[in-house]
Amino acid sequence: MAHHDDPSYPAEPLYQAREPIHPKAIHGRFRRFKDIVLLVAYGVFFLLPWVRWERGVGPDQAVMFDIPSRRYYLFDLVIHPQDMFLLAGFLILAAWLLFFVTGLVGRAFCGYFCFQTLWTDVFMKVEALVQGDRNKRMRLEKQPWNGEKLAKKGLTILIWTLIAFWTGFTFTSYWADAPQLFVSFFTLDAASAAYITTGILTATTLVAAGFAREQVCIYMCPYARFQSVMFDKETLLVSYDDARGEGEAGRRPLKQGLMTLEERHAQGVGDCIDCNLCVQVCPTGIDIRDGLQLECISCGLCIDACDQIMTKRGWPTGLIRYASEQELETGEKPNLLKFRTIGYGVATVAATVLLLYGIFARAPADLTVHQVRQPLFTVLASGDVQNNYNVKINNKLQEPLEFQLAVEGLPEARVSVVGGFGSLDVPADESRKYLVHVRVPRDVQVSRREIQFILTEQNGRIEPLEHDASFVFR
Repeated sequence: MAHHDDPSYPAEPLYQAREPIHPKAIHGRFRRFKDIVLLVAYGVFFLLPWVRWERGVGPDQAVMFDIPSRRYYLFDLVIHPQDMFLLAGFLILAAWLLFFVTGLVGRAFCGYFCFQTLWTDVFMKVEALVQGDRNKRMRLEKQPWNGEKLAKKGLTILIWTLIAFWTGFTFTSYWADAPQLFVSFFTLDAASAAYITTGILTATTLVAAGFAREQVCIYMCPYARFQSVMFDKETLLVSYDDARGEGEAGRRPLKQGLMTLEERHAQGVGDCIDCNLCVQVCPTGIDIRDGLQLECISCGLCIDACDQIMTKRGWPTGLIRYASEQELETGEKPNLLKFRTIGYGVATVAATVLLLYGIFARAPADLTVHQVRQPLFTVLASGDVQNNYNVKINNKLQEPLEFQLAVEGLPEARVSVVGGFGSLDVPADESRKYLVHVRVPRDVQVSRREIQFILTEQNGRIEPLEHDASFVFR
């Protein structure tokens, strides 16, 4: 009888229980680079909302996404709803840049710049600070719950929660004036959206960086699934030099007769001493010696670990290194100027140029004209025909503008603005709507004529604004 038909046979679990990973601390050039990136990223994220920036109009916060006023403030750049194409350009640039970097160095983004990696790194440092090194953390994990375990685990989670909370609050601070939000938040006067947003970010940060950790990279991140289609034999990846490490007789630990490279090579033994330090430092718990794996985030810590061992033995480093599959197989260095790399690079540069052009070529103001449809035209007692238009002017500058309105295409047209305005004034970084009457003597020969509204700024600060419309006679 098959096991699945035997009721006395225990059922196999559908899911494998997660085994906690406790990476060992390591020092080296990749660890230093990760720490530098972490400090810069945290400095930018946590300090930027508190940087003040003087503007003629708007908040004095350097970076602020002001939803009520529909403005995104990025230092001197103010993004209006009409400029949201810049967001699409930025997303396209980010995608092409990711493809370009992945084609060159694999999942380097995951290893050094991903938010999940950055926050998990800090949470692991907190864990090591409170609970001790890898061996102490492993012993603590296995021991029964007692006062020591409760105290250390509780303190760790408390610090994690504080970091997660400040992460959520900082994110919320980008959407409101940070100093004012700080006061109103802790005096319970802030909007409910502030508490909801901060609460959600606190919970997700705590779970993702504190408890899920590598599970996010392995099971939740879509990038891990489609990154392999961007690899080829010349992509630089964190790789184990199998030929050198295994030799003909495989890897062996250090022992009598296998202490030097000469002794090992004489017996066909590889350079790897099977110390497992590369496994112990891996944040996702894999063995890089098993080859390319989905779980590898290319953080380079296993390189630091292996180089440390090789240096202590006085042997050549690079047993684990950034190398392409082609280099490991043939010894040939990868050609970075391949068609795919050039294509990704050209697309990235083009997207960058177009985005910068879109930023610097934005119109300082824009004009929209909509003809009033009910009624489409009016025949006045004098016999003249009048059409009405809604004119909207959006001033994107940090200074007020004054316009004179003219209409071309109707030589005898008389233009008047409801309210008796002599000029159309628009305050700094605001919009104004005006109802405009245009009347001309009736022309029975035509039913419609194309016209053009022209706005001329009185002080010549911007180029004239133009908008096409039509005038209906009958």
